[in-house]
Amino acid sequence: MAAGYLEILRARHATRLLVGTLVGRLPNAIAAIAIVLFVREEGGSYALAGVLAAVYGVANAVGQPVLGRLVDLYGQPRVQLPAAVASALAMALFAFTGPDRLVLASVAVAAAGLFTPPLEGGLRALWPGVLGKEERVHTAYAMDAVAQEVMFTVGPVLVTVCVSLWSAQAALLVLNVVGVLGALSVVVSPPSRAWRSEPREAHWLGALRSPGLLALLGAFLFVGMAMGSITVASVAYADAHGGDAVYGWLMAAIGLGALLGGSVYGARQWTGEASRRLRVLVALLAVCYLPLMLMPGTVAMVLLTVLAGVFLAPAIACAFVLVDRHAPGGTVTEAFSWLVTTFTVGASVGTGLAGPVVEAGGAVWGFAVPGVAGGVSLLVLLATGRVLAAPGGRGVVAASSENDPNRAAEPRFSAGDRA
Repeated sequence: MAAGYLEILRARHATRLLVGTLVGRLPNAIAAIAIVLFVREEGGSYALAGVLAAVYGVANAVGQPVLGRLVDLYGQPRVQLPAAVASALAMALFAFTGPDRLVLASVAVAAAGLFTPPLEGGLRALWPGVLGKEERVHTAYAMDAVAQEVMFTVGPVLVTVCVSLWSAQAALLVLNVVGVLGALSVVVSPPSRAWRSEPREAHWLGALRSPGLLALLGAFLFVGMAMGSITVASVAYADAHGGDAVYGWLMAAIGLGALLGGSVYGARQWTGEASRRLRVLVALLAVCYLPLMLMPGTVAMVLLTVLAGVFLAPAIACAFVLVDRHAPGGTVTEAFSWLVTTFTVGASVGTGLAGPVVEAGGAVWGFAVPGVAGGVSLLVLLATGRVLAAPGGRGVVAASSENDPNRAAEPRFSAGDRA
């Protein structure tokens, strides 16, 4: 397993791009918890903290595809670094002015979310040029999905450490400065500076004119809903089984499961149609959510939660392959950013939906929501199977030296967006 990942990391620039992207995305990973802790430290209510965190999340969801399109049009350095600086400055304004002036605080966190650079989509656009062969790119997608789980696990820990050592205000400032440094590391690298998007057809819909991409986004809206609903149902379970410590274990277990599943998935080369494989992975994801309704004791529940996370990272990695295939020429960064946005919106909807369900029927029905959402996602994939299986914008076979120095004929992937 390690050999496959080491081969990727040994490729020139690969480690720098991966680490720089993860560090650059740190402000986004910690934004919600950092905002809540800062508002509470300043004497604000939980309601105010929740509203400001939601404002950040909505603005972030809007900004990702917009900035992704700009990256495709103007290149990474001209968009990513200014956006990272603007986002950090907006969060610094919020940190220094505080939450008392609600309008100013809302504008500041909205700007911070809106200008969050689309480093995630940008990295996936760079992988083909850095790694060359398609099978290595697919492994990198899996490694990328695993690394996300690590970041979203480590990020909240870093926030709490900064708060305990200094203050919530310092956490906001320091971690956003670190994020800018991560973005800087990426955009000054040779692959990022040399990267150019494929020629693109002018169209106001951009990446969204692809039926295959729309089908995939529809499915992952419900995958996001499943993840968002688990967080709420887990709170209700923890309240009856030990409180915040149990909730922390459950959230860590989801991340651990995704990390394990993604690591195993990326360690081998997969053959066959990616759309069919994605249907299998989403079906397994939905099935593994259902045992959570049993709500056993804490230890058993943590183990079930690990199981519930196992197929998440593989499903996301497989989705990356399909996004890459179906993104119209010249829109790859935007397309990946749309997947991020759709997942984020779905998680927000799932969180909002699970609350009333838990209030009405308790935690057991809260845990039914992710199973239902996963099932709906599978139905979307089944209904759109032909669209997803059809060759996308890059699904043509061409003999080219652009990816393969031996000029082997192979399916083209977003290597049109290469250095």
